Amino acid sequence: MEYEIARHRLVNLLSRDIHDPKTLAAISKISRELFVPPELRHLAYKDEPLPIGQNQTISQPYIVALMTEKLSLTGTEKVLEIGTGSGYQTAILAELAREVHSTERIPDLTEKAAKLLHTLGYKNVFIHAAQEDLGWQPAAPYEAIITTAAAPDVPPILLEQLAIGGRMIIPVGGRWEQQLLKITKTVNGIHTENLGGCRFVSLIGKGAWETQP
Repeated sequence: MEYEIARHRLVNLLSRDIHDPKTLAAISKISRELFVPPELRHLAYKDEPLPIGQNQTISQPYIVALMTEKLSLTGTEKVLEIGTGSGYQTAILAELAREVHSTERIPDLTEKAAKLLHTLGYKNVFIHAAQEDLGWQPAAPYEAIITTAAAPDVPPILLEQLAIGGRMIIPVGGRWEQQLLKITKTVNGIHTENLGGCRFVSLIGKGAWETQP
């Protein structure tokens, strides 16, 4: 009950800036406390990022909500997530999309997230160990791509995996500060919308950073 009350308060807070009812409903449904270390569960519904081990974080709920809302999911999409992490964003996407493919480069996080998402009953989620090349080519193209780590530029290999009419949300910039971009791929080219400043861990892989800072 304590977590439910805290979750309700968080959703009310987010609704001041997030207006997509499906995004808010997914956040209201999913127990964020399950995706953070036990010793941090009392902080699960603070609007702030939290460490999940391996120098990785679970993103601030507002950023999760913003990125999800800007994907404009209708329920028919096949989505690619780069950086499974705790699996929280993955679960949000699974509530709103037809199919979610998510890649993670850290084996311990891959195993934990896959186990938790399976326990929670998500049958439309497929967790993959990240390869040297970014993304997951076998299931491409995707109607939506979300990247939960920051790249110095928009990786061309991810643009190749994005379907015409598809949307990509990705943080782009330096190691410590970035701009959150919405990329829309059209028959006439790429349209870019800047959603504002953000801070994410570095995206590691060919077409992004080679190593962590």
